[in-house]
Amino acid sequence: MELLTINNVWMMICTALVFFMHLGFAFLEIGLTRQKNTLNILFKNIFIITTGLLLYALVGFNLMYPGFAEGSSGIFGFAGFGLSSPLTAEGALDLTYNEGYTYWTDFLFQGMFAATAATIVSGAVAERMKILPFMIFAVIYVGIVYPIAGSWKWGGGFLDQLSTPFYDFAGSTLVHSVGGWAAVVAVCLLGARIGKFKKGEIQAIPGHNIPLATAGVLILWLGWFGFNGGSVLSADPGLTSLTLVTTCLSAAAGGVVAAIVSTIMYKNLDLTMFLNGILGGLVGITAGADQMSPTDAILIGAIAGVIIVFAVSLIDKLKLDDPVGAIAVHLICGIWGTLAVGLFGNLAGVDQFISQLIGVASYAVFCLATSFIIIYTLKKTMGIRVSEKEELEGLDVHEHGMDAYPDFRLNEH
Repeated sequence: MELLTINNVWMMICTALVFFMHLGFAFLEIGLTRQKNTLNILFKNIFIITTGLLLYALVGFNLMYPGFAEGSSGIFGFAGFGLSSPLTAEGALDLTYNEGYTYWTDFLFQGMFAATAATIVSGAVAERMKILPFMIFAVIYVGIVYPIAGSWKWGGGFLDQLSTPFYDFAGSTLVHSVGGWAAVVAVCLLGARIGKFKKGEIQAIPGHNIPLATAGVLILWLGWFGFNGGSVLSADPGLTSLTLVTTCLSAAAGGVVAAIVSTIMYKNLDLTMFLNGILGGLVGITAGADQMSPTDAILIGAIAGVIIVFAVSLIDKLKLDDPVGAIAVHLICGIWGTLAVGLFGNLAGVDQFISQLIGVASYAVFCLATSFIIIYTLKKTMGIRVSEKEELEGLDVHEHGMDAYPDFRLNEH
């Protein structure tokens, strides 16, 4: 009982840290975008975490952990609506549920993860997507798409049943790429912000508050202690401490290498590239944080740092407008981190690498198809992009009727 209490307390602390990440996402997104859209972004972030938790309680948790029957395809299952009581017939806590934590703690920890996928999309579509279509998309994606995708591995589905099981410790693919694939679809269907590409030239649209963006990245790094540390699913001292070390080293390597590479390429010390390098390192290590040595973690983070610089450039060249670099960070580094499990650490090998490829491809097909159906349907029925006037004057005034900074309003065009 004492061990259960220790494990459960650790899991609850990690749940709180993952919850705190939503503040980090909000700060990062508003910092890297213009002040006239600040309230709009904050509203979306608050909507995602509140609605996400409710949806996860009603349907998501039991979609993600349906208890696949032996011999089933492991693609879709549903254990029923709502949360069930984790008590025995005598009214005591059911300790057969798990030796590491209670049913309630498990739900809340996983629920915090669920909302993250839609938050990734929020940053990519910032400054030009209507709020109502985004809210409808978030409800469907967090409520249905993410839990089904998660069940394929974490719920014991077909990817977990491969002869060499697909491995994703804390969600490089299950969380980050699931959000990243949807972000690609959304950005393609939305188009670029006004002024981003002029006569074939890429125009930088600076964020209005880089100090806030920096605070957001540091909060996210702190939150990753819970994201990865909690994914051990116990307070095991060896595994949790190793996981936190590999997480931190990968983040540090990603940031330093991204800063060096971007400085060599663009001849300026770009803080935003430094910040995205840290996030790339964090996303990259997430799939195998418990399987890597410190040296492996530094290599994975360093490669993610290089990837970030070239990925941001590639996305611009493809005329995809991603204001916060969400696609480069979450999708491309998520794919890299997932494949890295087959190249580095305890699980490295050809069979594991093939399983990782199967996993990446499975999520790509499912997430691209579902997000396209949802967003394209919204585009054709209600429209997904604000008018030119609304975009130029800001979404805060037109969709919320107020300013984030009423005393410092600028006429931003």
